[in-house]
Amino acid sequence: MNNVIRELRSERGWSQADLAQKLDVSRQTVNAIETGKYDPSLPLAFKIARLFGLSIEMIFVPGEQ
Repeated sequence: MNNVIRELRSERGWSQADLAQKLDVSRQTVNAIETGKYDPSLPLAFKIARLFGLSIEMIFVPGEQ
């Protein structure tokens, strides 16, 4: 699964630690999602979408596996 979280986070001037705190996850989790090594759970995906004010489909797109 590909995503644009790194871009969205950078646009806001947030570090991975900042985003992790807002989502109540570890910085390592944010890094793993951004690099495509971990697909978030559906509740976490909704939380991310709400935080950025976008739909899940605008943040996460199917990619090559």
